[in-house]
Amino acid sequence: MSDNDSTPKTTGPNTQLVRAGHDPFDYHGFINPPVVRASTVLFPTAHAMETHSQKYTYATRGTPTTDALCQAVNELEGAAGTIIVPSGLAAVTLPFLAYLTPGDHALIVDSVYGNVRHFCDTMLKRFGVEVEYYHPLIGAGIEKLLRPNTRLVHLEAPGSNTFEMQDVPAIAAAAHRQGAVVTMDNTWATPLFFRPLDFGVDISIQASTKYPAGHADILLGTVSANAEHWRRLRQTNGALGICGAADDAYQVLRGLRTMGVRLERHQESAVEIAEWLEGREEVARVLSPVLSSFPGHAIWKRDFKGASGVFSFVLSVSNPQDFKRKAQAFLDALSLFGLGYSWGGFASLALHVDLSERQILEAPKEGPVLRIHIGLEDVADLKADLDKGFAAARAI
Repeated sequence: MSDNDSTPKTTGPNTQLVRAGHDPFDYHGFINPPVVRASTVLFPTAHAMETHSQKYTYATRGTPTTDALCQAVNELEGAAGTIIVPSGLAAVTLPFLAYLTPGDHALIVDSVYGNVRHFCDTMLKRFGVEVEYYHPLIGAGIEKLLRPNTRLVHLEAPGSNTFEMQDVPAIAAAAHRQGAVVTMDNTWATPLFFRPLDFGVDISIQASTKYPAGHADILLGTVSANAEHWRRLRQTNGALGICGAADDAYQVLRGLRTMGVRLERHQESAVEIAEWLEGREEVARVLSPVLSSFPGHAIWKRDFKGASGVFSFVLSVSNPQDFKRKAQAFLDALSLFGLGYSWGGFASLALHVDLSERQILEAPKEGPVLRIHIGLEDVADLKADLDKGFAAARAI
């Protein structure tokens, strides 16, 4: 920021989001940073080129636009450094490649994002890394699974699709006693509602595709490291040549400015709808840590400052043979809830969850699991849309 900036050192989250990562007076007062599209960077002399004695050398190592986003995320995460990559999946897998080598053992939570599981079961297996899945509720008991060659423990809280909470500080402390690196996918909460590095995590991961971008039109991921692990992460990223594009970085940076107020709306609407669903006779269970009835509620309340707009519920179906038919009838009747992957944008979404790949956690037996993302529409309209889904499922 400029020398005459009078903003207090400690500010609220929305103030931080508005100002993080960019000083307008670095660019003649323009309130948004310029989009620098680049590959080649010129050097003034042969000596400067040989010694790399300038800030930018080649666009894979950063531009003013990508640096602005990284600086903003550093402030939000409390990180020593951040890199941006083309997707949320890349943001998870890059640290795996940075810290795992053949012969290592990795512990991955069983409620992990499905595409991360696929990477572990294919690519990591090919590279000679042994992957073991663990129960998300294991807490400090993870110590029993740690081995001398355990090099990485990966968390995701809440878990994908079924939203199990993890005791992050207990797991991180146990992993560090064994010398393992701790990574965490924090896409659901964003650093506004949970800062993993403050709870012992070494690498905090976000799919910026979701709430930071906020408009369902950008793919991007961020990986933020503490001081101990930043150097190796940056070196691995440089070796692989994985980088985010300037236009995408700009769009995410712009989305960050309104993420706080958007999350407030997502949270308020999602809590109201989750509580409403819990009272419906057609619903066997609502899978959301914000509800006091949910098994992980106490941990969520202890560690998290808020909740986002995505959660699941179990449709009550008496005959297991009808699970798929009832789920599809429910979804096909919706008009405001779009049927699509991802979440975090302005529009509400819904899908039927497939839990067949899990090794430890059992799928709910009361009925199919439907995941919904509560967007920015009016709550009364969304409830009316869900009512149509329940009516269609009853008709089957």
